[in-house]
Amino acid sequence: MAKLVYSTATGRQCPKCGWPASNCQCSTRASADQPLPSRIVAKLRMEKKGRGGKTVTVVYDLPRNAAFLKDLCSELKRACGAGGAVFDAGVEVQGDLRDRVREVLTRKGFVVKG
Repeated sequence: MAKLVYSTATGRQCPKCGWPASNCQCSTRASADQPLPSRIVAKLRMEKKGRGGKTVTVVYDLPRNAAFLKDLCSELKRACGAGGAVFDAGVEVQGDLRDRVREVLTRKGFVVKG
């Protein structure tokens, strides 16, 4: 997205990033690397909406740590033999692979719901 230059509708702007104060991008970058808790609870769901009928398995409510999410995504993709991607607080794996993903996460010591 492009940085907002001027708008009468938004009001205050953040002095660091220049975005509206209500949607400041500084705080999202700072929270991108949260420390990992000792007990990680991962939630699973399957989604189809907005993907042209394709199904994906979503692991969400994970710690917002970029390195952790990237490693977890690559491990899940390798274990499932499928593609996938990282989003802000979770991982998507292509296909309905909830059973395989659940097995991998429990082996890693996560608490899995869903």
